[in-house]
Amino acid sequence: MLIRLGCDIRFELPAATTMIALLNVHPSRAKDLLEPDVLQIEPAVRPAYYTDSFGNLCTRFLAPQGPLRLFNSTLIADTGLPDPMNPSAGETPLDQLPEEALRYLLASRYCEVDLLSNTACSLFGHLPRGWQRVQAVCDWVHNHVTFGYKYARNTRTALEVLNERVGVCRDFQHLAVTFCRCLNIPARYATGYLGDIGVPAVPDPMDFSAWFEAYLEGRWWTFDARHNHPRIGRVLMATGRDAADVAITTSFGASWLRKFEVVTEEVQSRQMSMTG
Repeated sequence: MLIRLGCDIRFELPAATTMIALLNVHPSRAKDLLEPDVLQIEPAVRPAYYTDSFGNLCTRFLAPQGPLRLFNSTLIADTGLPDPMNPSAGETPLDQLPEEALRYLLASRYCEVDLLSNTACSLFGHLPRGWQRVQAVCDWVHNHVTFGYKYARNTRTALEVLNERVGVCRDFQHLAVTFCRCLNIPARYATGYLGDIGVPAVPDPMDFSAWFEAYLEGRWWTFDARHNHPRIGRVLMATGRDAADVAITTSFGASWLRKFEVVTEEVQSRQMSMTG
């Protein structure tokens, strides 16, 4: 399967501003790219590229005052298979976790592990350890939180999601991530592309999506508390402790969003196009 990915984001800047963008496909999917994955910036600036402490590709640049456009388009090969599952996967004992997984057990900006530990133990502590417990977390969040773009609020934390029972995809994942960490299961927040591939299309404008990954039996597995079933065509861009670590753009000054478009859609293979 081939998937066309891209975005077109425009700002108005009242003054020159340094910005950081996380708009590239994650390095773990670089081998699947069939076209260059290059962020275009207008007006032209001299960007600097680096990999952050979570392994994400970042672009830093000084944007001049006035209109700013960030855009890209690339083509990626995908297996066309749903997210992999392993219902028999067990939890890795804490003393055997790799060091890089330990920070995904701790509280972070949007994930108040210390405040939700008692709730998590009450809801899920009696369940079998491993995949079944993480899936139970997803089931509970999916069934008890109502999705809606009208509920979007970029300061909402996991505790507030629990109390308010509404949110967008990031809120579902923050609560699920927090519950997992409370249960001593490393969990990290993820963002990327997820189009309406293999599911009925929805009328809402396309956006970047959020999901999370849990560390079980020696590897990271994809879970999604909002959709709560395996999806096709998920393309990772970045992972971190929560949404604060993987913001699509970070502006160190005022910036006013003027346009936001995301494209992620299945396309015919080149061979099919040539013979069609």
